[in-house]
Amino acid sequence: MTTPAQRVRVIVRRVHLWLGLSVGLLFAVTGLTGSVLVFYPTIDTALHPGLAAVANHGRPRSWQAVYDALRRDNPRRDGAWRIEVTPDGGAIPIRYYTPRETRGRDFAPLMLWLDPVSLHAVRRSYWGDYWTTWIYDLHYRLLLQKPGAITMGIAGIVMLAMLVTGLWAWWPRTGGWGRSLAWKHDASVSRRLYDVHKWTGIGGAVVLLVVTATGVMLDLPDQVRPVVARMSPLVAAPHPVSRPRAAGALPLDTLVQRAQARLPGAQLAWIETPANPRGAVRINLMVAGEPSRRFPRSNVWLDPYDGRVLALRDERRDGAGDTLLAWLHPLHGGEAFGLIGRWLVFGSGLLPTVLLVTGIWRWRVRAAARRSA
Repeated sequence: MTTPAQRVRVIVRRVHLWLGLSVGLLFAVTGLTGSVLVFYPTIDTALHPGLAAVANHGRPRSWQAVYDALRRDNPRRDGAWRIEVTPDGGAIPIRYYTPRETRGRDFAPLMLWLDPVSLHAVRRSYWGDYWTTWIYDLHYRLLLQKPGAITMGIAGIVMLAMLVTGLWAWWPRTGGWGRSLAWKHDASVSRRLYDVHKWTGIGGAVVLLVVTATGVMLDLPDQVRPVVARMSPLVAAPHPVSRPRAAGALPLDTLVQRAQARLPGAQLAWIETPANPRGAVRINLMVAGEPSRRFPRSNVWLDPYDGRVLALRDERRDGAGDTLLAWLHPLHGGEAFGLIGRWLVFGSGLLPTVLLVTGIWRWRVRAAARRSA
């Protein structure tokens, strides 16, 4: 006679099976594309010889010279430019978020790479029009823009349920750990597939749960932020306004120095120029302890005409809610734990494919055996 616990386990296994059959393929695709994105800047550089030809450690003579070159070569683009400051120098990645050519798309900025010495563009494209960003949009939004992000967020919740039910279905009873962890040699095909499936899930459970949960939260910011804000107030984004002056704007390098003086020891990450004459220059800096080097959350907004600090955000002063949100992307991509973290996330992205193949294969083997019986 079966016990209630055994009946629950049977139900959980069936739920796990049908969840795997329904979202398993999407889980595998999401994992494989996620593995690519762990190292996508490096992959992207390798795929474009023009970038590889740029001096590896070249630096521009000044950030104002970079901006002057952008305005010289793009006189009709008078919106905000976002200049990335890479730690090792080389080609300078730059984004222009409001190009007329992609106005109908939700997110498709102009992407430029400047030679740091000549300050001429060595590459020009639009987000989504080249391979690595196409993979990014497939991973993040299923190529469906904002509705795709919501779809992926909901699918991610189902994937979490699939992972949890898989662990629940496997979890051994009291005293049964040895048998549950055993790898049976010379067993049937069904048993060998089960062992591979089991150990793939056990070995990658922690990383897969973290990566999937953070992915859900990144895909559903409009739903997640209000929930987080109830637990801990979030910092409101400032909207500083500058006062134009006849003398014109100060050099960007001067503004960068003033921003760094407000956050001593911080590393320069991005420089964003004003979107209009009354806008502010935003200097994005990484302070000690921030989990992301490429996308830190500490910023200094300055009046470009007189250099006054209009607003400041120091990530070290953030509350628990903002700290949680700051860790989502670095945890999802592994950046929070350096190269080891990246390789862990890269490897975890391959596991859903193994789980899908072994799970479906074993299901078909068992079904064929039942038909024969």
